[in-house]
Amino acid sequence: MLTRIRIRNFKRFDDVDVELGKAVVLIGPNNSGKTTALQALALWDIGVRRWNEKRKGKSSPEKRPGVTVNRRDLVSIPVPVANLLWRDLHVRDVLQSKENGKPTQKTENVRVDIIVDGVTHDKAWSCGLEFDYANEESFYCRPLRISSGPGRMLVPDEVVSTHIAFLPPMSGLADREFVKEPGEIGLLIGQGQTAQVLRNLCHQIYKNKVSGHWDDLVKLIRTLFGVELLAPQYIAERSEITMSYKDERENKLDLSSSGRGLQQTLLLLAHLYANPGSVLLLDEPDAHLEILRQRQTYNLLIRIAEQQGSQIIAASHSEVVLNEAADRDVVIAFVGKPHRIDNRNAQVLKSLRDIGFDQYYQAEETGWVLYVENSTDLAILQAFAKSLDHIAQQYLERPFVKYVETNLPQKARDHFFGLQEAKNNLVGIAVFDRLDSGLQSAKGLTETMWRRREIENYFCMEGVLLAYAIHDLPDDLFGRVESQQREQAMRDAIAEVTKLLEIDDLDPWSPDVKASDQVLDRVFRLFFKKLKLPLQLRKSDYHILAGLVPKERLDAEITEKLDAIVAVAKKAKPSME
Repeated sequence: MLTRIRIRNFKRFDDVDVELGKAVVLIGPNNSGKTTALQALALWDIGVRRWNEKRKGKSSPEKRPGVTVNRRDLVSIPVPVANLLWRDLHVRDVLQSKENGKPTQKTENVRVDIIVDGVTHDKAWSCGLEFDYANEESFYCRPLRISSGPGRMLVPDEVVSTHIAFLPPMSGLADREFVKEPGEIGLLIGQGQTAQVLRNLCHQIYKNKVSGHWDDLVKLIRTLFGVELLAPQYIAERSEITMSYKDERENKLDLSSSGRGLQQTLLLLAHLYANPGSVLLLDEPDAHLEILRQRQTYNLLIRIAEQQGSQIIAASHSEVVLNEAADRDVVIAFVGKPHRIDNRNAQVLKSLRDIGFDQYYQAEETGWVLYVENSTDLAILQAFAKSLDHIAQQYLERPFVKYVETNLPQKARDHFFGLQEAKNNLVGIAVFDRLDSGLQSAKGLTETMWRRREIENYFCMEGVLLAYAIHDLPDDLFGRVESQQREQAMRDAIAEVTKLLEIDDLDPWSPDVKASDQVLDRVFRLFFKKLKLPLQLRKSDYHILAGLVPKERLDAEITEKLDAIVAVAKKAKPSME
């Protein structure tokens, strides 16, 4: 069993140290590094095997103890050029120095280091390898140099018996499948062409009558999907393997007619049975499976792996898998720097479960969160910041924003403090429409509200509405004629809405009127009706109006709010820096 992996300078990783366990789930959003961690283990495995093939039991001169690995050998890590394995493609450093008072430069290789710890037959071991870039097609692998002395780490005998098997998601089953040798099966799996080998894996299991695994496989598929797997058939004349199943009505169908969920599950189970006693690297085993199947399949994989004496390390972004693994297995959160979740940091788990790892990931990535009512409010703030040429533009471009559609402060507080329990240095700001109740001050969360009824009140002006009526017309004869018509239509629409509001003693330009519903929505419905056009401006587009307010007429409070947002954003401490 592998117990720890340390990775340096590999792909997206700078320096990562992760504890492992009997069953491990790497959880996180897309592109967070889960698959990279699996590939690091696969690279280490390839390095160990190549070293043992060429150097085991032989004397190795200290200066050249490495073996060459061709990138084409990296069946689990397909890359067109070898330097793609290095962080930022950085394979060499140029060091500046002086010799005899003269400037000189020296080139030094940047090494990928992978150290794996494990336990085999109750004996603990550690095996570290370093990789040097050679050229686009190859690189060198050697045992890692021990920092405290001239020697290098040993490659223990126990490592030789450690078998690592990588399995990417199901790629879609081929109509025909020809017999393949074990080496070719491994190559195709590593290349992600699992569709080319599923029948071969099943045929291997079927031929091994002693194990009884085929009968187990048939039973499990019957239980999960209600269909009967038929034994794979080898057609010698065509060097082909065929495989069928019977559905609920006893119809005999080719395996290619089955659903992707059945094929994915069959692939996972066949992979487990074909590799007993192995370290199984599963990339998104939940792919193509609905929620119920995800739960069933994950629990099944863990049970079978335990029976087989295998270790599972699975990469997933399924919250279902997270929930199943959380209380029992090792969970590594790929949010910020990869870290193990257990009882010592259960609040991280709470955030991942209750709030969602995507939002926790954003909190780690940005270090701050903005609360507004909806996406319209964010767009309006962006428009105001642009009009004022305010520094807030850069912070509002791609913020971590949470929409509080009901304008209830408590919802924002609950969300913020849930995240803050996991990321204790998180900061945030909530910008509410005007509230009847007061605001609260709390650690990390700044609360503020508009003095006018809502943010739309800050551009609900007659001049802005008239400007909108003609803002997109060309400055030519036809444009000027149409602008007069459109401007008059807008004046008439404003007059009609004003009369309606006067019945209730309301002023359309009052800071207390609900500008969006009571004024703007009504005005634009009437405006476009008078033009005999469909409604072309809805609330989601009101940021256009915000951009039409003359800079000198923007209320000073807008600048205050933007300043407050900037002040909070500057306090942020992203975990990903």
